[in-house]
Formats: sequence, C-alpha cells, structure tokens
Amino acid sequence: MTHYTPTPDPEPQKPIANSPNPEINDRPISDNQPNLTGESLVDLRKYDQSKFDRGRPGWLILLWWLVQAIAFPLTLHPFNGIRSGLLRLFGAKIGSGVIIRPTARFTYPWKIEIGDYSWIGDDVVLYSLERIAIGKHCVISQKSYLCTGTHDPQDPAFGLIAASVIINNGVWIAADCFIGPGVAIGANALIGARSSVFENMPAGFVCMGNPCRPRYPREINQIS
Repeated sequence: MTHYTPTPDPEPQKPIANSPNPEINDRPISDNQPNLTGESLVDLRKYDQSKFDRGRPGWLILLWWLVQAIAFPLTLHPFNGIRSGLLRLFGAKIGSGVIIRPTARFTYPWKIEIGDYSWIGDDVVLYSLERIAIGKHCVISQKSYLCTGTHDPQDPAFGLIAASVIINNGVWIAADCFIGPGVAIGANALIGARSSVFENMPAGFVCMGNPCRPRYPREINQIS
C-alpha cells in the first residue's frame, strides 16, 4: 500500500498591520504585485535651486534652525518676549505685544514681518521662502500653514516657484488652514477652520472651504 504524505501549506503572508488593503504585505515593493506602472515625466535628478536666494549664508541658516529646534521648545509658554527677541535677532520684524507659541516654526525669519498685537498659535508653520507679512491684530490659529513655495507642475525638473503671502490687519485665520503662495488676505477677513486658500480673499468677509471662497460679510460689534 502506498502511503500519501500531505505537503504542508505554505505559511500565509502576513498583511501589514492596520492596512486597509489586505493584499499589501510586508515584502519589498519590487516583490509585490501588481507592479507599479507608468513612466515618470519628472526627473528629480535635474532639480536645481541654485538661483533661489535664501537671503543669508548657509552657516547662519543652520544656526537659526538649531536655535529654533532647541531654544523655542525650552522657553516657557508665557515667555513670548524671548521668542520675539530671538526672531528679531535673526532679522524678523516683530511688533509690540506679539504672542508666539513655542511650537510655531519659521523657516527664514529675515523674510517675516508680524505687526503689533498679533498672535501666532501652536504648531503654526511660516514657510517663508519668500516674504510673509502679517499685519496688526491678526490671529493665525493652531496648525495653520502659510506657504510661500511650490513647484512648476509642467517642468520636468520640478522647478521651484516662490511667492509672498500677505495677511492684512485684523485677519483671523482659524485652525488648520493652508494659505498658498502668492495669496493676499484682505483686512478683517476671517478664514474658516481647515480652509485651503489658493487665491486672494476680499477684506471684511468670512471665507471658508476647499478651495476657500467668500461667503458673507464679517460683522464686528462696536466696542461701547
């Protein structure tokens, strides 16, 4: 009598933990199916930002990033004057009574202006490849991102494009907003939470959405 010895089933592949797609496993991409397809129209080896002017020598930029990474988080929450002083030391124009949270981030402070009594909230990013000007009595709420840099989508070398962001007096940018390159926000406008702003917004309007659009006039009660 012939005895049959069954071949054990191969060990099933383990899916990546919490993956929404059970077909994705922990093997290298080159071993997974289906294969990635499509030829890249962009060649990042050709990327060149040598014509971009960062405004300061490399050693000073590295020094600023070191100061921001260490000194800012170590300053106590109410010590806004110290943080404003550090920014001024590196060339920023900071007005009187400005509140800056310890977790705010400034790429190149010498390209930043903040007017009197404005607030910069927790985890705000001022990505200042170009000028960022914030007026008086403005509020930039937590997790908002003011971005002055993008890339040319039609350039195979992914060329850098930089343009200023202007926030005029009395503006409130609510939590987790994105303000794109070249955008100007009119005085006393309100940008609603989690809005994405890719074009200029008019003065005195409540604006919101993705993409952001003016909705209705912002009414301010008169102080008695």
